[in-house]
Amino acid sequence: MHKNLLLEFFLAKQNSWIFIFALFIFLFFTWANNHASKTITVEKAKTEPVASISVASPLIPSKSKKNINSSRTSLNTQFDSIIFKAAKQHQVDPALIKAIIMAESNYNPDALSKKGAQGLMQLMPNTAKWLGVKDSFNPEYNIHGGVKYFKQLLLQFDGNVELALAAYNAGSKRVRQYNGVPPFTATRYYITKVFKYYEHYKGKVI
Repeated sequence: MHKNLLLEFFLAKQNSWIFIFALFIFLFFTWANNHASKTITVEKAKTEPVASISVASPLIPSKSKKNINSSRTSLNTQFDSIIFKAAKQHQVDPALIKAIIMAESNYNPDALSKKGAQGLMQLMPNTAKWLGVKDSFNPEYNIHGGVKYFKQLLLQFDGNVELALAAYNAGSKRVRQYNGVPPFTATRYYITKVFKYYEHYKGKVI
């Protein structure tokens, strides 16, 4: 009888150890499988390209042509008295001058381009000095100087408004070099824009 009890005890213990061993094996393989999955995920993340991030450009200060909103075509009567006086003095259509100012600076007297053009009619410092403009950020000085300069370009190109505008934008040297409007996208767009605004102001200027 004692032998039977010992045998049953041994078999019970043996079954317990088998159960514990089997449980250990199961837990080991479960851990190994999870670890392998995490490793693959990390490796994949390392090898996959990172999507590029679009960073918004910083705002440009007010003294910049980048602030120009060319889609706005209000009458802009703030500087009309100066424009009419300068246009009459140099015999230029005031509606055309208003269109040039709109295209150049959007009627911002403090406009300053990256190249250094200043004021309402975007006069370059050397040009302003040559025209006798004391302060390009002063609307009256700037408009009188700009209209005077544009009139000279009209005379230089026999009254051809398109060529005068091209010269105002790209320089008269470039117009002579190409014997017409230079093949510059910016210059051609500028001329188109001025004529568009001219059609808007024409008939509305008293």
